[in-house]
Amino acid sequence: MTALASAERGVGEFAVVDALPEFVVVIFAAVTHLADPWFLFGLLALAYWFASDRFAASPRRAGATTIAVVTCGYAAVALGKVVFAAPRPPGAVPPVDVPAWLPGLLSVWYEGQVLSDGFGFPSGHATGGAAAYVALALLYDRPWTPRRRLAAAAAVAVAVAVSRVVIEVHFLVDVVVGVLVGVAVVAVALRLAGDPRLRGVETTADPAEPTPVLDPSPVFLLAAGVSTLAAAVAVANGHTGDVVEAGIGVATGLGGAVGWSLVDGDEPAVPARVAVPALFVTGGLWVGASAFSSSLIVTVAATSTAVAVVIGLPALPRAFSKNSGSASVRS
Repeated sequence: MTALASAERGVGEFAVVDALPEFVVVIFAAVTHLADPWFLFGLLALAYWFASDRFAASPRRAGATTIAVVTCGYAAVALGKVVFAAPRPPGAVPPVDVPAWLPGLLSVWYEGQVLSDGFGFPSGHATGGAAAYVALALLYDRPWTPRRRLAAAAAVAVAVAVSRVVIEVHFLVDVVVGVLVGVAVVAVALRLAGDPRLRGVETTADPAEPTPVLDPSPVFLLAAGVSTLAAAVAVANGHTGDVVEAGIGVATGLGGAVGWSLVDGDEPAVPARVAVPALFVTGGLWVGASAFSSSLIVTVAATSTAVAVVIGLPALPRAFSKNSGSASVRS
């Protein structure tokens, strides 16, 4: 643990990075967005709302479980960071050598990408990217073949991991461990959700056959539990700045479990007339949570509400139709 807490845990990776052309570094600065938390949760929420049975036998269950898996991944990262308290590389702090050929707005964007605070082990982007894309490949199991889906997931996860080293916000060991943690989280979470592939149960490749029922609730609750432990460790070790991050993990896990309790799991895709207003509501809650990040109570309340709305949204059209039917009967 002492070695991890030292900034000297590199293996010479930045000597290679420093020899790369500037445009390559800029490209990888863009690649890293593929595992930004806002991007991943946005992507997974849209897949959860809109995916049809062309992608999975039970697209709502597949989608909610994928979101739960990534939530668990970030919870594991939060715990790891406060346990090891490992600093980031020197390149993650100012000053920043911004390529002179980047125009003004892109210069600001680039500077924001290559500056990172907080602890560095394990990499949240590497963990979240591996967890998200591997879970997508396994749970949305109808397009392509399993080998092609997993190859694509591995390519994106590795590209994200490499990007974190290229822009010098993580050491190589941070991203390698992050990818391994992400894959391990997928295995544990899918077993907990009831995926037969993690229980040694024979499955069929016939798209006409229904897949076993997945239950993301235990995975959401596991994420909340691990995040609670992360918050306790952060407080005990005096890492007060990480308490809010852990609190967001608790809120996401609990909000996901509450939202899932509102749906049956077999709902059709969410209509656009419902999804568009929901985007504004949940987006506003996320922005509010960020704006009031100094208040743990407000942040947790806003985050849990936003996640509960996202996960519970497929039940809304059915609830409206039931209410309309009841009103018609009474009239």
